[in-house]
Amino acid sequence: MTASSGIWHARRALLILAAAAALVIAGLMGSGATPSRAATEEPCDIYAAAGTPCVAAHSTTRALYAAYDGALYQVERASDDTTTDIYPVSAGGVAKSATQDSFCAETYCWVTEIFDQSGHGNNLTDAPAGGADGGPDILANAAAAPVEVDGSKVYGVYISLGMGYRDDDTTDIATGNESEGEYAVLDGTHYDNECCFDYGNAETNNDDDGDGTMEAINFGDETTWGYGTGTGPWIMADLENGLYSGSNAGYNAGDPTTDYRFTTAMIEGGANQWAILGGNADSGSLSTDFSGVRPSGYNPMKKQGAIILGIGGDNSDNAAGTFYEGVLTSGYPTAATEAAVQANIVAAGYSAYTLPSNPFTSGKEISLNATTPCCTGDYLTGDTSGDDVGIVSVTSSSSSTLKADATWIVEPGLANSSCVSFESANGSGDYIRHSDFELYLEPNDGTTQFALDATFCPRAGNSGSNYSFMSYNYSYQYIRHYDYVGYIASDGGSNAWDAASLWDEDSTWLVASPWS
Repeated sequence: MTASSGIWHARRALLILAAAAALVIAGLMGSGATPSRAATEEPCDIYAAAGTPCVAAHSTTRALYAAYDGALYQVERASDDTTTDIYPVSAGGVAKSATQDSFCAETYCWVTEIFDQSGHGNNLTDAPAGGADGGPDILANAAAAPVEVDGSKVYGVYISLGMGYRDDDTTDIATGNESEGEYAVLDGTHYDNECCFDYGNAETNNDDDGDGTMEAINFGDETTWGYGTGTGPWIMADLENGLYSGSNAGYNAGDPTTDYRFTTAMIEGGANQWAILGGNADSGSLSTDFSGVRPSGYNPMKKQGAIILGIGGDNSDNAAGTFYEGVLTSGYPTAATEAAVQANIVAAGYSAYTLPSNPFTSGKEISLNATTPCCTGDYLTGDTSGDDVGIVSVTSSSSSTLKADATWIVEPGLANSSCVSFESANGSGDYIRHSDFELYLEPNDGTTQFALDATFCPRAGNSGSNYSFMSYNYSYQYIRHYDYVGYIASDGGSNAWDAASLWDEDSTWLVASPWS
């Protein structure tokens, strides 16, 4: 054990003891005893001890029961369509991401199924077509959202346009006006203003069945139906035909902007009573952003008991977000229980993952060298605004103009600062962006669409070394050269540039010293 891991475990133990004390005190002061939690408890153990057990528990990062040692999720390899299950390293532990890394080497994998740890069989698979959008939905790139939990690399579920998961045939999920609780740990910096990045209870027929037929956590900065203070994102409830930040449609002053890198989001729902809770999944306690009666037309509720992730109840699949873990409970959790769960989440130690020898420092100039054997003397290059970006041979005797065209300034991602954007070093101020899957050099027009198209997330190289660059808004596609032209491309697909042959090498880049 290293010194840093020892500090982490000591911190976790103190937080767990504090949570246990909170439960004991709350139990002694309340109308009935609330069981204290042992140091080996995880979120669903806490809920069970408090009488509001998990009836669905999903996570690609860790076990949500201390004794759980079953599969967390399943991945499918793009190169040959085979699958494997990812387990925790030990009972109650974090996901064994090394299994995924080995299995998916030199290609990429999709998350095909997220298993229900509660034993109720409420597994999430790709969502079918619904009233709003066709289907089945696209599956998430399994390597798109690396983070660390307990000092170990694990992966979240990165949802972008067209992606979503669902289970319409569930067991023991709340229906009608029955009480329930929901929580999710999300990336508070990955969101948009589209509909709808949800996790929770939805319709079983994939359609809009009217007010009160849903009760799901919603996260984003969509303002059509409801919003809170600041510019968002907000934790809200998708109750169908409305995203609610309080009892009233539209603005509710009590619901704050919540954009922690790791955000805890909770919705509780009972008979004419519901609540929004939120907090920093890395530190501190929860805040109650709203607690009160149902909006007009939503009492009683008409919940149907399906479970969705990343979509709306009618399969509205235009939103973006990242999910790490979440549960649905039977019964309305107490404040003490939710506080103990938050303490457990904090103790889990979510943190950002940094690539080894990360060369992507803001303001640094780099050149991107192709690694395919045919083209190791070629570099990603763009010269004039509006021109294609592609690979060109660059040598020490090349002109200063060409050298500048093959040099890029690393900037914080225009759509998300945890990723990057590449500004040309040729003095134009233009950026690499994709349009219709092809790469171009264009000036920043200040639009949201440009920011999305010009943002790329560095990842471990698809060929097993160096680096690859995932499109921020099409997370199953990476910057690739094909026939000397730059594209964002998947490993296999309907376009010529998606060809599986050499995809891993064509989409892997050596970060070289800048030519200019």
